[in-house]
Amino acid sequence: MSKLLKVMVPVFLLALCLKVDAQVMGSLGDVQMDEREFYTMTKQMGQFIHRFNYEEDPTGKRLYASDKDYRNAAKRKDALPLLFDLDNPRTSGNLRNFFVEDLLKNRQFLEFLGGNWFSEVSAKFKWKGQDVDISLIMTLEKDGLGSKWVISNVFFSEFQKYFPQGELADREKHFLHPMSHELDFMNIYKIFNDPQIVEYYASTDYQPDYLTLFFYEIKQGTLKFNHVESVKFHVFQIQNWYFEVSWFNRSGYNSGWLISNLIYLKEEEKEALLKLYQPKK
Repeated sequence: MSKLLKVMVPVFLLALCLKVDAQVMGSLGDVQMDEREFYTMTKQMGQFIHRFNYEEDPTGKRLYASDKDYRNAAKRKDALPLLFDLDNPRTSGNLRNFFVEDLLKNRQFLEFLGGNWFSEVSAKFKWKGQDVDISLIMTLEKDGLGSKWVISNVFFSEFQKYFPQGELADREKHFLHPMSHELDFMNIYKIFNDPQIVEYYASTDYQPDYLTLFFYEIKQGTLKFNHVESVKFHVFQIQNWYFEVSWFNRSGYNSGWLISNLIYLKEEEKEALLKLYQPKK
């Protein structure tokens, strides 16, 4: 190889890399963006958590406990509003401001392994030959020295139809007499007269286990995964607050993973809601 060729090859490769890098910065999906937009976009959920805590500045510089700006309250106050969907009145008005004030006053932060935050994966499946929508609720679980995502619940309209919420008066009409054991449970046939309400004969604290139904259908081959439609996150970690984080693929300086819903929710009110996401806990 000639000396000229040895010089030209690295120069060509460098130019190619710079061109590819410029193309990546210039376009993300179908959205064209300049370099500043690229850096301000919150591109990963882990990055959202770092920016929420001000462990990363708006330009993408990672901050550590030894850095003077790490979790700086004044700079965090300026950065937090950028993590909200500014096109949504619910996440760009007074409620957002109260939320930010509460975060700063009580020094509340998000923890990746802190529990009480979930991913909702909306996916397409084929069920008995038909295309259906199923939401998988994912949660982080410790695994040795690390962690992993696991399925904690599923939402599928067909499963809900198996367990309709009947009127209390109707449910109370279906029971086995407390002396049934003295008759060798000869009246147990009543349980199976109407399969649609068989669960009325379960204990009062019985809750349908949709996750087991889901696994059963998968094992039977009647339910087959197709593809993921969308992902969002549900966060319950902040005291007296709940919020959702969704993906916004758009131009401008307010894109990526952003808070798309915000609700003031007292801790005692969270308990019932959390059971929908992690019923076995």
